[in-house]
Amino acid sequence: MPPFPLLRLPRLVLCEVFKSFSIGEKFKLSLCSKKIYTEINNVRLYSQKVIVSLDMINKEIRVNSENDEDTFKVFIDLNIRKRNYSKQQFSIACRTVKVMSTRKKFKMYWKNYQEGFLSSIRHLLKMFQCKVSTSFICHGSDIFQPTISTLFDLQVEFETLCIHFKRSKDENLLWNQISNNLGLVENLTISSVPDIDFTPVFTSWPQQISIMNSAWFTRESLLTCPCTTITLWNSDLENKDLDEIFRKWRAGELSNLKYLKIHSLSFTDNGDHVLGRNLRELNGMVIQTDDGSKKATIRLGLNWMIEIYVTPFE
Repeated sequence: MPPFPLLRLPRLVLCEVFKSFSIGEKFKLSLCSKKIYTEINNVRLYSQKVIVSLDMINKEIRVNSENDEDTFKVFIDLNIRKRNYSKQQFSIACRTVKVMSTRKKFKMYWKNYQEGFLSSIRHLLKMFQCKVSTSFICHGSDIFQPTISTLFDLQVEFETLCIHFKRSKDENLLWNQISNNLGLVENLTISSVPDIDFTPVFTSWPQQISIMNSAWFTRESLLTCPCTTITLWNSDLENKDLDEIFRKWRAGELSNLKYLKIHSLSFTDNGDHVLGRNLRELNGMVIQTDDGSKKATIRLGLNWMIEIYVTPFE
């Protein structure tokens, strides 16, 4: 068949055609020419919400719709490996790159991995309404820190951000850089034990936080935390700390809290009373704020796991 004159379609028809494409089709089409890329932006396809998941170990960017029904992957490779794979060239983020493309696979060849990740993400940011997601596996890559730092500079929102401290000065610098912008993060997970000479200081907070080794996260830290969901593993909090947390909550502090989970081997049924009771007697107990606006149900799990579910009074 002869080439189809796509760009000669009426604007309203062209808009509907573009909307019918999958995420991957939109991405590939946007690379064909500046004119097509402009047309895609003119019909505001970037209003579609997508999650951009970064797999820096496997050099892969996964783009999926919010319902996860539409998925597309971009693989990043180096120019030295392109050889005889493909002679196709496309322009992305003002760079000309070699591309190997099939129906299910799209691989781009860059001078270095960091340039590939950032240029691809910048292109996606102009097309869609993106939230970035990372996993623990990203931390095995030396491109994690510069990529994450740049994304924060661009004020990109994160659905999930995982920070794994390995006691390096570079990670401390990264934390100091992003700590002012954690409002951009929906779910923050911090794993591993930080350097004994470095304790993360929060100058802003995510919506939800999970800390895998939280001995450094004190009672005072928890009481100043405005997150809706707080999960602390391997904590050093004791019965007296738990009692103080409950009493402060009843007085109206931790007003954003919807769910709290604390695992601590320092909890004991023979220690200080919590709300006037032994620890085991708290299981199933319902407490409420002094103003009567909220109630919380306390659950006691295995290995001294305390969970608190907060709901408003009807």
